[in-house]
Amino acid sequence: MEQAIRKTQPLVIMSVSVLIINWKSKDYLRGCLKTIENTAKGLVTQIVVVDGGSFDGCSEMIASEFPSVQFVQSQENLGFGKSNNLGFEHVTEEYLFLLNPDTELKPNALQQMLATISKSSNVGIVGARLLNTDRSLQTSCVQAFPTPQNQAFDSECLRRLFPKSNWWGTYNAFNSRGTVEVEAISGAAMLMQSETFRKIGGFDKQFFMYGEDMDLCAKTRKSGLKVIYNPSAEIIHHGGGSSSREFSKFSTVFMRESIHYFIRKHQGPRTAILYRFLMGTSAVLRVSTLSIRQIFVSSRKKDESQPSVRKWIAILRWALGFEKWVKSYA
Repeated sequence: MEQAIRKTQPLVIMSVSVLIINWKSKDYLRGCLKTIENTAKGLVTQIVVVDGGSFDGCSEMIASEFPSVQFVQSQENLGFGKSNNLGFEHVTEEYLFLLNPDTELKPNALQQMLATISKSSNVGIVGARLLNTDRSLQTSCVQAFPTPQNQAFDSECLRRLFPKSNWWGTYNAFNSRGTVEVEAISGAAMLMQSETFRKIGGFDKQFFMYGEDMDLCAKTRKSGLKVIYNPSAEIIHHGGGSSSREFSKFSTVFMRESIHYFIRKHQGPRTAILYRFLMGTSAVLRVSTLSIRQIFVSSRKKDESQPSVRKWIAILRWALGFEKWVKSYA
């Protein structure tokens, strides 16, 4: 009696290059590299770390504790996008996992992301469910592309009143157990094919910080590929929480400048002018409202609202063209 020959499916081997940009995050980076070792051993065959001119001792730490990691030292802070482009020159594997140093992979996170991108040829980027340090949902992990309207009227109050609005672009993603197509995901954790990153030209070097991840998603979608959010893949992102009430004029102004550039690039110069006008109008209304409110609240409440007042004054100055220093970083 002839023995039946059992046909077996060929084993598909996926190889991943992890690309991490470090900026004064040595201790976070150590934890990130450990979780990659613990959760993705066998999948990650290359890790490239670029230090963006911070010289924080990560070079010595990597050489001592993670000798297999490829380290690239930039002599200056090139910004997130340019640093990733520099690191990509060293990438060799089929899949590219862009990962922030202040992250920790939970078990099967990368495996879930790989399963999503391998199921369909039209998936360009896969994002994960990002969690704050306290394990609460980090809502910035899914976003709608910025428009003059959704930026000018964005507030926690309006998001609560109209959670299903397309302005925010998050309701379906955060209320689904399965994968969902979205407009944009956070650059803290992005999985894509290396060839896709190469074909769309990597990150736009005109962005110094903020907006590069949205631009990458926009270019991916324009190339005919989808951006997918997988809530089953969970990653802790320590630095992405919104709990800090500290005011940073640099970050506040730079974020608006980056969004302005994104809108001008993808939606046209007229829409960019409208964005600046609406942000200025919104800033006037918010500063006025906060100032009136301070008359009727306690000293403690006044102190708590001061960062918001300073933030919107900085945005108003930017909208009026008084913060020209930001152009020097482009």
